[in-house]
Amino acid sequence: MVSWMICRLVVLVFGLLYPAYASYKAVKTKNIREYVRWMMYWIVFALFMAVETFMDIFISWFPFYYEIKIAFVLWLLSPYTKGASLLYRKFVHPSLSRHEKEIDTYIVQAKERSYETVLSFGKRGLNIAASAAVQAATKGTGQGACRTVTLMASVGPIQRFRSHKPGPPERSL
Repeated sequence: MVSWMICRLVVLVFGLLYPAYASYKAVKTKNIREYVRWMMYWIVFALFMAVETFMDIFISWFPFYYEIKIAFVLWLLSPYTKGASLLYRKFVHPSLSRHEKEIDTYIVQAKERSYETVLSFGKRGLNIAASAAVQAATKGTGQGACRTVTLMASVGPIQRFRSHKPGPPERSL
């Protein structure tokens, strides 16, 4: 438990906060060398965070797991070891370069599908809301009344809902 808390604190401070501030300084001073260094760091760190999410689930029981994570984050960050630059140049850049076209294609497809999905859910949501409004309106009308409710939505055609004529009124005792 203590190892987990210390690991979270170290990753937060040394993996996120310090690099964020150093990136700010690199952008502010317009130092291209530092800018490139921190861009490589953020790419490697993002991949680490994605992998870490699943590793935590499956191998957090491994002895010294959290201590190894702390050492890895410090190794990535260290200007002496240049861990992030090393991993980026040896593994990440070559891999991304090989698969860049495929990744770009998947991203374009995901954008198109997400836009279509949002529109589809939006239309469904409007139809459900319209149906609920019509049902509420028909329940609120007096007995023997026949009403037609027309709803216009900017995303679809005009839809008409008609309430049924109610049956004979119930007699109260």
